[in-house]
Amino acid sequence: MTTPALSAGDTAWVLVAAALVMLMLPGLAFFYGGLVRGKNSLNAIMMSLVPLGIVSVQWVVGGYSLAFSNGNRFIGGLDWAWLNGVGGAANATYAPTIPHALFAVFQMMFAVITVSLISGALVERVRFPVYMIFAVAWTTLVYDPLAHWVWADGGWLRTLGALDFAGGTVVHISAGTSALVAALIIGRRRMLDRVALVPHNVPFVLLGAGLLWFGWFGFNAGSALGASEVAVSAFVATHVAAASALTMWVLLELGLRGRATAVGAATGAVVGLVAITPAAGFVTPPSALIIGALAAAASYGAMQLRARTQLDDALDVFACHGVAGILGAILTGVFASKAVNPAGADGLLAGNPGLVGIQAIAVLATMAFSGAVTAVVLVAIRAFMPLRGWLADEVSGLDWSEHGEHAYHGGELAELVGGTESLGRSVVVPSIEQKIPDREAA
Repeated sequence: MTTPALSAGDTAWVLVAAALVMLMLPGLAFFYGGLVRGKNSLNAIMMSLVPLGIVSVQWVVGGYSLAFSNGNRFIGGLDWAWLNGVGGAANATYAPTIPHALFAVFQMMFAVITVSLISGALVERVRFPVYMIFAVAWTTLVYDPLAHWVWADGGWLRTLGALDFAGGTVVHISAGTSALVAALIIGRRRMLDRVALVPHNVPFVLLGAGLLWFGWFGFNAGSALGASEVAVSAFVATHVAAASALTMWVLLELGLRGRATAVGAATGAVVGLVAITPAAGFVTPPSALIIGALAAAASYGAMQLRARTQLDDALDVFACHGVAGILGAILTGVFASKAVNPAGADGLLAGNPGLVGIQAIAVLATMAFSGAVTAVVLVAIRAFMPLRGWLADEVSGLDWSEHGEHAYHGGELAELVGGTESLGRSVVVPSIEQKIPDREAA
């Protein structure tokens, strides 16, 4: 057996890619933090960032081993718990040209951001300690097994032939489905129909979307695990799909509403990035254009449909990550080509319609498993502690009730503590246009 040889170029690229994926966490924090009301902005940011701590610890203790070490078709063992034996040498199975420890850290960043994505459905009502417990339990019981199914040697979906280049099923479909289930179990925000729910800081949203777009190059192109032609192909496909989805979203808003919103443009870009994730290393640029455009149309429609229901998926995590992830996974089965990546498979357009069926099985299995286990986790937590705070906490804002801090002084805070008499300043009354809950969030 040939001993794996480390490549300085591959190692350098994956180091940068891991850092880029880590940058997506503050990007998501700004994105989510800008979409909520000001009195909940710190809480939303914390829910995006705290997994960078607690999930990283979980990954070292046992998460990486459960996801990637030898076990059975459904879960790994504990051979690599505490990263035992995961060092500077290459690993022939997963990281033949980069240090094994670098592969583990790169995959750690994926685990971290996945649970952060779910938080967008729970903002403005879930108690912070509950979310921390949920993050660790969900990563252990949902993310780690799914990563093993799809990416680990011997995982049942990988053996079946399912393609997921950078996390369409493992990250986005699982997060979107879990967000939907969690929103149903936790329930709607109190006084939802009596207050305007508009993004409090749109520049934050745009900044967050820009950081996500930038970091996504590491997310997708880094998944080639080397400085290779496949990495370049994934890089190009990632940008093309995001650009296509942003353009489609803007055109939809102009055509249906008569004006294009900044939040909508940011949302469209993120939707395109989500949809191309499973396909990035397997499809051509023209295919990426189609995937991005179709994902934007599907997610836009899903948001409009959700707005007509009683479901309170606060930042439309399912519409963005679930719907776009599902579409991207299925379209991978349509557009995948070995001409792009010999290690992948040909899809429908290359003469292999069976791949579409395999991708559909992976989607359904991911949704069923992540949804069911998420429900069990939340019901179990609820047996020991309430999932959400008191009405007064939601009215005053979770920044104060959960963290004892305020992002801003004035505005909403002034109204909560008694208005102009308490703070000795005037309170700006929102315009009629601001009071209309006409927003699109991801």
